[in-house]
Amino acid sequence: MAGSAGLGSIRAVLRQRSYAWYISGSSIALIGIWAQRTTVSWLAWSLTESFFWLSFIVVADLLPAVLLGPFAGVVADRVNRQKMMFNTQALGMLQAFILAGLAFSGLLTYWALFALTLAVGIIWAFNTAARLSLVPNLVELNEVPSAVALDSVMFNLARFFGPSIAGFLFAKVGPGMSFLINGITFSIFLYCLLHSKMIREEQGKRTKASMMEQLKEGLGYAVRHKGIGPILLVIIAIAIGIKPVLDLLSGITETVFQGGPMEFGWLMSATAAGAVIAAFWLAQRGSFLGLTRIVLTAGMLTGIAAILALSQIDWYPLGLAAGFFLGAAIVIGGTGTQTLMQNAVDGAYRGRVMSLYGMIYRGGPALGALAIGALAEHVGISNALLLGVIMSAAAFTWVFLRRNSVAPALETPERKD
Repeated sequence: MAGSAGLGSIRAVLRQRSYAWYISGSSIALIGIWAQRTTVSWLAWSLTESFFWLSFIVVADLLPAVLLGPFAGVVADRVNRQKMMFNTQALGMLQAFILAGLAFSGLLTYWALFALTLAVGIIWAFNTAARLSLVPNLVELNEVPSAVALDSVMFNLARFFGPSIAGFLFAKVGPGMSFLINGITFSIFLYCLLHSKMIREEQGKRTKASMMEQLKEGLGYAVRHKGIGPILLVIIAIAIGIKPVLDLLSGITETVFQGGPMEFGWLMSATAAGAVIAAFWLAQRGSFLGLTRIVLTAGMLTGIAAILALSQIDWYPLGLAAGFFLGAAIVIGGTGTQTLMQNAVDGAYRGRVMSLYGMIYRGGPALGALAIGALAEHVGISNALLLGVIMSAAAFTWVFLRRNSVAPALETPERKD
């Protein structure tokens, strides 16, 4: 029954014109994004062969989300979210074309790569706030869960195809083609956004409060919420202790499995395959009930087991299997938590609250990757990953012991929007 309900909900949400245009363009652009991210990661490793400098690139990409994400959420609650999405996407397209030009001309150095990665990190801090708060505004309220789940499915399908394409292009042509393709996919998404219109505004009452006052108000709402506050701790654990492994896979591929760009691409695709299957499964459940328990158990156990397998065993086929389960765990934890938060949050606070999710989920891996990368230089990658596993398990356990009060607040909230 849940599966049938889920399929019916997906068909219904795709019949909504604005969302259909959005998800079509987004799906194409996401392939380009993942091709570029994979290329940047492998290029950074090729230029330095250092976990520390590789993690420094991760910081440039993701840390702006930590510093600017909350302010981006305030902006998303103040302005037209579709226009905010369009403008940030256009800037991302420009960055991709600049990268392509430098790569084809042979002028792309590590520090140029770092500077342009930092630039797009700033852009994505605002893009993430816009995207997370825009999707629920493109569909009817009863179809928001399906829209969020389908958005996650497309994101993770792109994670499957993008790295494979990037690995092939890097090995056969060079990095410039991935950057060029990314810019082209962005232009397609911009065209689709022009045909996608919001059907509902959620800004709430206009206010003369300053940005800092609104930021404080949104943070207070999230922290005091019986469900959102604790579940943010789960996101922190995933983002810092588990998700950074994805950004360090280029180094793990070479040091643990003695592989190259093709093996790296397939390992990234294995994580994406697990993520896609997990996202489809979440979409087919057809209910929020029980999702909190699933996030806290399956996400934790699967993620920890996969990381241990990746770091302790050097047999590549097992590494591919571990990557599959790691991808599944990250989606169950990340997308499951996002779905619960979208269900629980008051619409007037959606931009600010979901920007906290985006800030942690996008920026947290930068801190985790930097810490793990720095530790790996001294104690080895296996021991460094083990410390992240211990931290994540502690956080998951703390929230799991309080699940009886957390779950009702997330799964059956009192809606105000």
